[in-house]
Amino acid sequence: MILPCIDLMDGKVVQLVQGREKALEGDAPLEMLRKFAAFPEIQVVDLDAALGRGENSALVKSLASMARCRVGGGVRTAERARRLVGQGAHRVVVGTAAFTPALAQIAEAVGPERVIIALDSKGGKVVVKGWQEATEFTAEHVITHLEPYCCGFLCTYVDKEGMLQGTDLDWFRRLRAATRHEITAAGGITTMEEIRELAALGVHAALGMAIYTGRLNLDELAALEREVS
Repeated sequence: MILPCIDLMDGKVVQLVQGREKALEGDAPLEMLRKFAAFPEIQVVDLDAALGRGENSALVKSLASMARCRVGGGVRTAERARRLVGQGAHRVVVGTAAFTPALAQIAEAVGPERVIIALDSKGGKVVVKGWQEATEFTAEHVITHLEPYCCGFLCTYVDKEGMLQGTDLDWFRRLRAATRHEITAAGGITTMEEIRELAALGVHAALGMAIYTGRLNLDELAALEREVS
């Protein structure tokens, strides 16, 4: 499955490089949703919530009411997870809270089948708090321990995020070997060949910068989505 990404900051659709520097702005959120209509699921991330500086809740609610969306960004409590599901989110993406006692509470509140755990790796270690803080864990080490609390993992190779330099397919091969849960790859995916290789591994692809810069064509991606789904 191919998942186009809508990342929200200050009410706008943006793309960041490695979670820090804003590289570009997209069209209005609902216009981007219209452009992505051919895809079965959209990934929506509230970057302001992830960075602890407010929320784009009205926009998230609007997007989730119009398409099947997995929503992340600042999902650190059971209350926020419940609220997002109540707003229409098909699934919630949990990052920082996956390494706190709140994870069990979130899974209990909305059900593990609605939880995707973000395992974002930079320099070989899982990073949290909007990718600002490194943990001592590797994704390969913790992934099996987190399986009871989720239905899948969103694994971002932060070292290449937003850089249009390709991703690390070997890392995704190791993750695929480590769990039977669903895996969605993100971070640096730039070519149709990479998406095909990921699909051959049974790994979904979440795409941002390559779509927004026109490096990947939406019509070609939609055709590939039909082919691999």
